[in-house]
Formats: sequence, structure tokens, C-alpha cells
Amino acid sequence: MVSSASVLIVDDEEKLRILLKRIISLEGFKVSEANTIKTATRMLEKEPVDIILCDVKLPDGNGVDFVKEIKPRFPSTEIILLTAYGNIADGVQAMKNGAFDYITKGDDNEKIIPLLSSALEKVQLQKRVDQLQEQVGKRYGFENILGHSKVIREAIELAKKVTPTQATVLLLGETGTGKEVFAQAIHNGSKRSGKPFMALNCSSFSKELLESELFGHKAGAFTGAAKDKRGLIEEADTGTLFLDEIGEMPFELQSKLLRVLETNEFIKVGDTKPTRVDVRVIAATNRDLQEEVKDGKFREDLFYRLNVFNISLPALRNRKEDIPLLADFFMQIFARKAGRRIDAMSGEFLEHLQHHEWKGNIRELKNVMERAVILSITNELTVNNLPLELQSGAGYSRAKQGESGSNTLSAFDLASAEKLHIQRVLIHTKGNKTEAARLLNIGLTTLYRKIDEYGLATI
Repeated sequence: MVSSASVLIVDDEEKLRILLKRIISLEGFKVSEANTIKTATRMLEKEPVDIILCDVKLPDGNGVDFVKEIKPRFPSTEIILLTAYGNIADGVQAMKNGAFDYITKGDDNEKIIPLLSSALEKVQLQKRVDQLQEQVGKRYGFENILGHSKVIREAIELAKKVTPTQATVLLLGETGTGKEVFAQAIHNGSKRSGKPFMALNCSSFSKELLESELFGHKAGAFTGAAKDKRGLIEEADTGTLFLDEIGEMPFELQSKLLRVLETNEFIKVGDTKPTRVDVRVIAATNRDLQEEVKDGKFREDLFYRLNVFNISLPALRNRKEDIPLLADFFMQIFARKAGRRIDAMSGEFLEHLQHHEWKGNIRELKNVMERAVILSITNELTVNNLPLELQSGAGYSRAKQGESGSNTLSAFDLASAEKLHIQRVLIHTKGNKTEAARLLNIGLTTLYRKIDEYGLATI
């Protein structure tokens, strides 16, 4: 049964409409009728349907032209044309206009139900694709870039302003600051949303491989090139190409990228004729490209083509007020993945996070939070769940020294190492203190004293 699927029959022959409605309704479809193109259009505007069965010859128009008009407005609706007299030219044009199929009335009635089932499969697949695209759009939208600090809000506002344009964007910032997340948000907020988003890290390939990955190649262009290959520029046609670490691109390839930006054309490796594309480029780098230009490592003309609109993304150490929000976000994600209930972070835990320098930025914070969730044995993350360098890091030690006048923590403190080791053994034994004492080769009473002394979390 397909009770949720709807079919609109458009035909000026009432008897045929009644017959088709009876046949199709028995299969569980919800069926409606129209006797003219005008009526059918009005019905579609009120409530779109899954499949249209439409006569080619109607009092107020032609079904082939109707397909051309309706398909762009309702791309998820499939249209099957019915004709009293088969016409190859009409059939070809109907398919070009976007019709699902073109069949002859009467003789092909037995094909109607299988054809409707095939059309419905395509409709349902398209609906799933649309839902996934909507979910991806939400996942990578600006609303999911977390942070309330002034510096991140300013970066988001700049990105929102350039999003609806076709301008090339250059994202600047240290590794791990979220440059690809910004690139995806710009793409998903633009008119190119739903079109390809292709990403390439220019530092991940040798010059030869990067050229092939980016521009593609013809069969026989080099040893091992057994068949033609589309490069990422061609794959991103009508969409967006994100080039991460653009400063790592070999100097020899920079002129080929410049040609794409200036002419929308490029030549594949081993080819003799250009390939045209319509692609928006978003580039990113953690280098100072102006200095690279001065040093002769980056083309000046390419720099100016890329630097049409630049956005600087702040390092995490410059937006520390956002750390609790980001940490909570990662905590929830990893707790859900682990099937755990963890709903809090201790004040000392957050304090250590906010005093860390975060040279790896958000990526480093994400890794630390994943580790903390794995190590946690209660529903609250504590400082014991942090890596040793964060438990006794220089930044936190300096802050505490400023508060108390003395440095009470050290990365080389024997007590800190002992505390961390006992906590790890307790995690390994899932809180079984007798087994933990055995593995530590100490008495159970001694273990209880250490747990109390260090304030260790236990199950």
C-alpha cells in the first residue's frame, strides 16, 4: 500500500479519468482529478502531489509544454504523459523537458501501475536526498558556529555578508580555528547550496598528485593513467571548491589556478583543449601570504585574486569566554556516542580549560573533551579526566601563583603523577577498589587513603 502517495490525473475525458482513478485508488494512492492545465496548476499551487498523469492534448494547452512549465517549480513531482497517438518527436521533447515517461493511452493501461511504482521510487529517493541536504545545511549553517565572543561574532557577520555573492573568499587563521566549517556555512547559505562542495588540502599531495587531483587528467597522460579522471575543479562545477592550506600549493600550479579564477577554464593534464566550469573558490591558509609573496613563494597576481574578501578567524586563546560553550557541546556529542550520561563539568575542570593556551585551537579542545569523556567514571567531568599537561599546565600554574603567591602545581610533581596513575587504574577496574589495590601492589587501606587524599572520583 502507498496511502501516503498522491496522484493527479489531468485529462479532459471524464470516462478515462474515472477508470484511471478506480485502478490507481485500488493500489492505495490518493487520487485527485483536473480537466484542464489551468485547474491542475491551481491545484498544485495549493497542494503539490507526487505524480501527475497528464494527457498531451488538453483544451487549454499541451502536456509537453506543461511539463516544461511545472517541472522547475515542482522538481520533486514526477510527470507521466499520456497520448492517444504516439509521436516520437513529442516523446523526445517531453523527456527533455523532464517527463518521467511518455506512453500511449489504452494499449498501455497495464503499464500504468508498474510505471507509477517506479515514479514513486524516484519521488521518495528525491525526498530523502532533500531531507539529507536540509540536515547537512543545518549542521553546517552559521547558527551552528558556536560562540558569543565579539571576535567570533564579527567573523560570522562578515561571512554572512559575502555568502550571497559569487566573490572568492580567503579565510585566514591558525590550524584548528574552523576554516572548513566557515567555508561549508558560506556554501550552504549561498545560491549554490545543494550543489557540490568539494574540499582539498593542498599540503596533502606532491606536486604531480595535486595537479591530477585538482585538474584531472586524460588517459595516457602519465604512467598509470589508464583512464580519464575528473579533477575536483570539474567535480565542483556549479558548486564550491574549498582549497585548504592554499599557501602550500606549489608555485608551478598557482598559474593554472589563476587561469580558473580569471577565465573559468583549465586544461587537464595530458589534454589539449580547455574545460569550462562555473565554480566558486573559497581558500584558506595559516600562512601570511603577503610575506610569501615578498619571499617569492606565492604569486602576487594569484594572491590578489584570492584576497577579494578575506575573513580572519580568531584563535581559541583570543576567545576564551567561548570555551565553556564549546566544551559543553563536545561533551554532549561524545557522551552520546559512548552511550553515557555526563551532564556537568566541575568548576576546576573549566578553570583548567580556560587557562590552557590551546595551540591546536578548537581541534585540540575537541580531542581533550573526547578523552575526558572516555576517562570519566561519573556523570561529571573533573580535572582528573584531563591530560597531565592540562592538570598542571604552565598557564594554569601562573594563574594560581598570581592568586596565592605560590606555585602549587608542577608537571614534574611526583604526587600529580601518582594521582593520575591511581585514577587510571580505577578506571581500568571500573571502580573495583580491591582489584585496583592488587594491580597497584598496595594495601586496600592505603588505596582508600590515597583516594581521599587526592579527592579521586570513584564509581
